[in-house]
Amino acid sequence: MKRLYVQIYLTVVASVVLVALAAGAAWRFAADSWPGSQAMEIAGEVAAAALPPADAPREAQQQGLERLSQKLKADLAIYDARRNLVAAAASGRSVPALDERNRHDWRGWRISLPDGRRLVVRFGHERRLPGFAWLWVLAVIALAVAIAAHPVVRRITRRLERLEASVNALGEGDLSARVRVRGHDEVARLAASFNRAAARIEALVNSHRSLLANASHELRTPLARIRMGVELLKRNPDPKREAELDRDIAELDGLIDEILTASRLDAGAGADVREEVDLLALAAEECARYEQCALEGDAVSVRGDPRLLRRLIRNLLENAQRHGAPPIEVSVRRLADRIELRVRDHGPGVPAAARERIFDPFYRLPHPGGEGGAGLGLSLVRQIARRHGGDAALAAVEGGGTCIAVTLAREGR
Repeated sequence: MKRLYVQIYLTVVASVVLVALAAGAAWRFAADSWPGSQAMEIAGEVAAAALPPADAPREAQQQGLERLSQKLKADLAIYDARRNLVAAAASGRSVPALDERNRHDWRGWRISLPDGRRLVVRFGHERRLPGFAWLWVLAVIALAVAIAAHPVVRRITRRLERLEASVNALGEGDLSARVRVRGHDEVARLAASFNRAAARIEALVNSHRSLLANASHELRTPLARIRMGVELLKRNPDPKREAELDRDIAELDGLIDEILTASRLDAGAGADVREEVDLLALAAEECARYEQCALEGDAVSVRGDPRLLRRLIRNLLENAQRHGAPPIEVSVRRLADRIELRVRDHGPGVPAAARERIFDPFYRLPHPGGEGGAGLGLSLVRQIARRHGGDAALAAVEGGGTCIAVTLAREGR
């Protein structure tokens, strides 16, 4: 009984057997409660009209009974009011007995005639079954149900076994394990849910692997500069070198913070979308940290995590400051069902082939005469936007430069 299909199979068979037993018992033992008294009265009147009267000679009653027996194709017997046999037509078999115990059932009827006589009707051949012979009939029914139910039950549980095998494979490290979805029932929905969860786990693990590999590469550069700066300061203290060392430490600290934020967002522990945030005021606070940065737009609020929204705006401004050229233009607009935040610089722009790749973690875009961007800035912008029901993309602008448009859902408005 440890196998699910055995439990389901036995439950189905046992249920059908119980129903068959109850039906058989009712059919076997409930003949006395057969609600046909009115029909028997009508049958008695019809039989009385077809038979000679009670005071007719026995020969006439015998002939009439034989004619009725031939028409009904049944064995008949007439008893008078004193339960004496008057006439019988039994076709060579035993005379139907006047038996009060079996008044009405499938073997025969006892009909009371209006003149007090009793007409006993026995249909066809003797079909009286032994006491418990009807159990053999139920056994045959149960066997047929058992044979028919097995493939159906086995089909359901076989899909569960395949799902179990895929779960075990996923647990052993096979992130590509999936289940073939068949049908539209609960098992199919369970398989589809497993496939979605497995795909999410695979994407999350692959993202963390890529993040770890890229982070380990990117961390080497500031660490190497810090190590070299420390060695040089030991030999020859220099304020300029100390300032460079502080910048390297700040760069390393920012990169670690971005890696931790990206990991939390990947794991689903990012935006706590519960607080009303004035996006225009938040953008004004961040724009005040940069020179030649202009802000204009509508006073709008979004429902989200103010810490992550601040990080989104700061990353956009930092990207424009570092890899673009002033002036930086920031706008906040209320659309039909969205809020749009745009940050534009007047730098060299982004080639068409890299319009999507700039949002990849640690993607390095070479710039003529300068250092290409590297890090998680724009990747975090897109992640935070999507966690708030929106997205981030590169927008086309006239006159050159780079413009990144972020849309956010207007939840709670």
